[in-house]
Amino acid sequence: MIEIIGPLAHTAANGRAGASVGVGGAQKPAPLQKQLIERLQQAILGGRLPAGSLLPSSRLLSAEMGVSRNTVVIAYEHLAAVGYVVADKKGTRVSPLSSRGARGEPPARSAAPQVAYAARVGQFTATRTHADAALPLTPGTPALDRFPLAAWRRALERSMERALPLALGYGTPAGEPALRDAIAAHLRMARGVRCEGSQVVITEGAQEALNLCVRLFTNPGDVAWIEDPGYRGAKAAFNQGDLATVPMPVDAEGISVPSGAWRAHPPKLIYTSPAHQYPTGAVLSVARRLELIAEARRCGAWLIEDDYDGEFRYSGEPIASMQGLVDDAPVLYVGSFSKTMFPALRIGFVVLPPAIAAHAEVALYEMLRGGHRLEQLTLAHFMQSGEFGRHLGRMRRLYRERQQALREALTEHFASSEILGGDCGMHLTLRLPPGIDDQVLTERAFAKGLSPRALSSFALKPHAATNGLVIGYGNTSAEELVPAVRVLAELAAGIEKPRRRRA
Repeated sequence: MIEIIGPLAHTAANGRAGASVGVGGAQKPAPLQKQLIERLQQAILGGRLPAGSLLPSSRLLSAEMGVSRNTVVIAYEHLAAVGYVVADKKGTRVSPLSSRGARGEPPARSAAPQVAYAARVGQFTATRTHADAALPLTPGTPALDRFPLAAWRRALERSMERALPLALGYGTPAGEPALRDAIAAHLRMARGVRCEGSQVVITEGAQEALNLCVRLFTNPGDVAWIEDPGYRGAKAAFNQGDLATVPMPVDAEGISVPSGAWRAHPPKLIYTSPAHQYPTGAVLSVARRLELIAEARRCGAWLIEDDYDGEFRYSGEPIASMQGLVDDAPVLYVGSFSKTMFPALRIGFVVLPPAIAAHAEVALYEMLRGGHRLEQLTLAHFMQSGEFGRHLGRMRRLYRERQQALREALTEHFASSEILGGDCGMHLTLRLPPGIDDQVLTERAFAKGLSPRALSSFALKPHAATNGLVIGYGNTSAEELVPAVRVLAELAAGIEKPRRRRA
């Protein structure tokens, strides 16, 4: 196996997460399990480990690589979670992947770069958003009472001392260079995104980033695919752009494109949340990621990768981005700080491909206006000083505890219902039996001071599998979760879904 993936770099730094800078600025290797995961991924994507190959047992590989068996077990579990390998009683084998996508074959290129601007880039619309009531069980609301206000205040005061009065002006439409560079550095290390600061465009939250993707890459009447059930903000952005929205079903491996859909409904934009599908929590398998990339290249489409809560994974290594999977992937990577920091910050971003970023500068001056410069500079300092990373670490530990408490409560009070959501994010999804109307249940829960969401409300075409609850735990303590779930169970017990009358 060493001949295929190469030796690992052993150093004392392997006990820490991520590479670090040593004496004299030398870069120390990443932890052994991360190195092993990356080497195996590269070997699979490069074809050195073809589909069906049987990997060595964890005991044999650990002896050959000179690492602990636990390191190999964790690496195999991570590869299986994303779909690189399949484990069964016979051992661990390489999954069949899209050869075109895995080799990173570029599409046929013309002399000019592919710049699919919309004809209406000069039209501007305002997107109005509504803040949640922050009631218990609200999906997508972080633990605001745990935010390090003192550290944020220090960063804000530092920015005011150094930036005023110049920071009172509009600034660059694409955002403060310091923040763009800080975001790019973080994404490269934490999410595996291939980018530089020049590719990052700062937006007014993730919703404006989605709107920007629509305005830059589509014209009215173009076809856009969206996960079903899926994020309603994406549907709103597509509707605002007068796009023909086509729902794509979701299963345990994420978005599932039906046979013939590429020919019947060729898209210009495809929205997906691969690291933690919203709201079902499915992880998009690597085989489907590669197939999406390959087919998008073939038909000239763009993939929107919404990495809304990929920072919060509670077991194994983080699920890396789809954008960084292969060279020149036709992916528009979207993120925000609403969940990792606080929603009122209203800072999101989109990472554009290099050629697009270079040509979009003029259009951005017409479409965006610089602003929130103090907040952007403060966030840049917050990230560069290490406060952002420390805050993420604290929140991961907190949300892991809360997710476990919610899972145990749901298992006790909804024993016959399926729990979705995986080991990531700030919500779990509960599938309800047909006899319980999720819309009625959420209305009654709201009257009791609880705010879960009806799963059917995220579906373009509701059906039996989309009858359920999306339950947030980010803003609800572990102690509050047990009585809250008990209330939901009592309410559910008194609900029967109306039956259709026979004609």
